[in-house]
Amino acid sequence: MSQGEAARRGTAKPQDQGWAWMVLLAAVLLQGLTLGFPCCIGVFFTDLQHEFQASNSQTSWFPSIMVAVLHGGGPLCSILVERFGCRFVVMLGGLLSGLGMVSSSFCKSISQLYLTAGLITGLGSCFSFQGGVTVLGYYFVRWRTLANAVASTGVSLGFTLWPLLSQYLLEEMGWRNTFLIFGGILLNCCVCGAIMRPIQVASGSLPQSAKPEEGPGSKAEEAQLSNGASPHQPTLQQHTTRTKCFQVLQKYLAFDIFCQNKRYQIYTLGVTWMMMGFGLPHVYLVPYAIHNGVEEHKAALLISIIGVINIFIRPFTGLLSGHRVFTGRRIYLFSLAALLCGLSNFICVISAQFSVLILYCVILSIAMSGVGALVFQVLMDVVDMDRFSSALGLFTILESITLLIGPPLTGLLVDVTSDFHYVFYNSSFFMVSAGLFMGLSFCALEKKNKQREASKARLDNPSRYQYSETSTEPKAERQSPPAVEYVTSI
Repeated sequence: MSQGEAARRGTAKPQDQGWAWMVLLAAVLLQGLTLGFPCCIGVFFTDLQHEFQASNSQTSWFPSIMVAVLHGGGPLCSILVERFGCRFVVMLGGLLSGLGMVSSSFCKSISQLYLTAGLITGLGSCFSFQGGVTVLGYYFVRWRTLANAVASTGVSLGFTLWPLLSQYLLEEMGWRNTFLIFGGILLNCCVCGAIMRPIQVASGSLPQSAKPEEGPGSKAEEAQLSNGASPHQPTLQQHTTRTKCFQVLQKYLAFDIFCQNKRYQIYTLGVTWMMMGFGLPHVYLVPYAIHNGVEEHKAALLISIIGVINIFIRPFTGLLSGHRVFTGRRIYLFSLAALLCGLSNFICVISAQFSVLILYCVILSIAMSGVGALVFQVLMDVVDMDRFSSALGLFTILESITLLIGPPLTGLLVDVTSDFHYVFYNSSFFMVSAGLFMGLSFCALEKKNKQREASKARLDNPSRYQYSETSTEPKAERQSPPAVEYVTSI
């Protein structure tokens, strides 16, 4: 193979070494620039309200749209990655993110922010983040788990640095100039994407997806058309179109798994419900502190405290959950983390003093670390790895809906009652109820399966196994995830 041909086909570099570690560094920066960015929006909440004379509900739509698009754009991002590659998608995301924030600095109404900072920046962040995570699957095989764990520390770094930088720039330059500077900072996603050179994958890894039209049915249709069966051509084309649409939905939105796999069904519904309250503290904690007399720079420091603790606790939680003792039981750890996250909100109801809010941030960050570290590990436990990518598509779409509507609905309640305590009441309700639902449902399902197995053992009739419900127990942990997938994080 000539050098020119090798350059066109990709960089044939050894995996898990050399340039792979530069790609990992770029992935860390990407996660800090994308997933960590929405946490700083609360710093601008009060200024945006005064600028546009907007209510709490109207203002909270802006960060809600951003976060919802960031999580829910996974299927679209996966399609673009398969078509154009990770490097292109990451750089495209950087351009969209930068363009969105630069445009936001010229907005004349809060509704314009929904489009620029919410939709455009959110979609760009989705492309950059998920494209950066996907490329790690190409560059790392042996150290893939370590690479993903290290890359996730970028989220915590973003949580730490974005609020402090936002508060400083806001005091010095105002929110419009700050958004303009943010646009330039987010353009660095393009630099990170440029580092992610295409790597030559093993031959045969993507043979079928490259030629979906060569299925068994398409050749028969082709033969009929070549024989002059023109009256049937519209019908065959419609059938082919429907088949392709069904294949796309089956690949990226696994409704069949949702209907057949009770564990996946319970987990997806539980997390979707939980997301109604999970993002509320990120949006309203800073406005709540300022409303109760806390200085603005101290209020911004609260979000940074959550980020600093996440840097250390999240990797520890991931390593702890990987112990064989928790194999098949991680859902209970996740439910416990959701319960703790919900119960911690009552600290804010007791008092709004800065020292009490610091205690709240410490406890909340520990619980959030458990949720963030386990959310996708549990999903891998409840579905087969060969369908993980499609199961993740439906999972992220559903959770993005509740991430979108949760803060505005709570903001509307605050507008009506003029009481910020309802933010934390709502968050506690959704988090606690979701944690109890998932934990008790999985416990009941596990008990039911044990009773069924005991009954089968007594009957000693192996032929009855074919009529039993399909087992959804997690496969062996050593099974590697597919090379191309899109992953979100919390």
